[in-house]
Amino acid sequence: MTDCVQVQVVVVGGGPVGMVVASELAAYGVRTLVVESRTRISRRPKATTLHARTVQSLARRGHLGGLVTAGPYGGSSAPASTPFHFAGIPGLAIKVPAAEPAPVLKCAQDELERLVEQRALAAGAQILRGHQVTEIRQGPDGVRITARGPRSELVCRAEYVVGADGARSRVREQSQFTSSAFPATVSALAGDVSLADGGDLGQGWHRTPRGWIVAKRVPGGRTRLRALDWADPQGSRHREPTLEELRSKVSRIAGREIAMETPRWLSRFSDYSRLVHSYRSGRVLLAGDAAHVHFPIGGQGLSTGLLDAVNLGWKLALTVRGLAGEGLLDSYDRERRPAAQRVIDNTRAQVALMRPDPALDPLRALFGELLSGGGESSVLSSMISAQDTVLPARTGDGAGSSSSWEGGFLPNVGLATAGGRTDVIDLLCGGRPLLLLFGGPGESGYDEQARDWSGVLRVVRAEPTVEIPCEALLVRPDGYVAWSPCGGAELADVLAAYFGSAASARVEAPSAELCGG
Repeated sequence: MTDCVQVQVVVVGGGPVGMVVASELAAYGVRTLVVESRTRISRRPKATTLHARTVQSLARRGHLGGLVTAGPYGGSSAPASTPFHFAGIPGLAIKVPAAEPAPVLKCAQDELERLVEQRALAAGAQILRGHQVTEIRQGPDGVRITARGPRSELVCRAEYVVGADGARSRVREQSQFTSSAFPATVSALAGDVSLADGGDLGQGWHRTPRGWIVAKRVPGGRTRLRALDWADPQGSRHREPTLEELRSKVSRIAGREIAMETPRWLSRFSDYSRLVHSYRSGRVLLAGDAAHVHFPIGGQGLSTGLLDAVNLGWKLALTVRGLAGEGLLDSYDRERRPAAQRVIDNTRAQVALMRPDPALDPLRALFGELLSGGGESSVLSSMISAQDTVLPARTGDGAGSSSSWEGGFLPNVGLATAGGRTDVIDLLCGGRPLLLLFGGPGESGYDEQARDWSGVLRVVRAEPTVEIPCEALLVRPDGYVAWSPCGGAELADVLAAYFGSAASARVEAPSAELCGG
């Protein structure tokens, strides 16, 4: 039996990245279907770290529910800092400005996945589990997707497809994407085990002349182990890992016998890295691990994928609704691929620094001194947490020059409006681009220039609680500044470049319930 479905966007992959994309699309009224091969959310431990820029962006879109608190009237009034590491070397400090959520959010991936799935469902997305995509055919007006389920085959027609189906992406394989890759230089095993008598390693990072062991206590009296070995990076990559293999590798690296038993799960990974040459192939787009993979050090993988999702969601939604400028969807690749390349580069640098070569000991000692000194720590902190991300200047959109504000991330400043006190996070929660006007009604004339885009744009007149030396700011739904009058182009030209010349159609923003938290 074959079932047929017609939607506007199919998202292949129901992990956190795919669910955030689906939630963004559905909140804009886009008919969205998520196709996921798993029948339920996996409880297997995966990523647990969300870094600062990811947390900031998700909070601005209301995706984190009660997991975070922020804002001049709900969060810290002072900058916050969380200790971290670079290549296993302590001393890094992840810092955020005042009024932002905590610098690092620790959250089990299954908990996050459950939260964003509920949000996607509440926004109106359909979720189809237990179906494996078998074929994708792209035509000039849409895409035909075939998926096989337990009892029937599904044929779905859509205007666009988003591949968020992980490192072994079927969407990427079938849609003519090409990639650049770096082969593995290190192999790694991980698992939750019970350490027998005499096997205690102590928590933290342990470096020996033979490799690295990372040990962390987890609930249930178990220890989560990760063993990094440069001796045989390719040899066993296709075999299922065993307890004996993990025990042997950990014992060899430690230089003594480490007894362990009752594994809850085991996995194998490496520092193989890959980045597609473009995030878009016609009507097919990639996000998350489908587009980029790298060594999972520093907790950057899930964060990078979620930033893909936040960047893509509103752009694809406006494109489907006919409310996007001609080049808006292509800017997804231009903005997100360099960010993924930067993550791949810094993870490869960390792996090189971790190599168990005595000749590298002076370099590791030097990094230790630099990190403890503070200055270099802030550079690496901003890189690891993606807070150094500045979007590339607009090109080819006819909007003229850009100001120094454009491409930067607007901090969560407090704002006094006619309706009372608020902040940037609260105003962006509805999902619409935001034009902030600082000054009296009609003083600048920007509200009049924006009138033709009233259906897509939210205009708010406010007084900031900190000095902003500009009369106005145009803020994208992902928190980045699209325009300011401080040396920039005309507002109407920028609005046309982003949202087209006839953007007065009605756009439904997410309901207040979806912005909770």
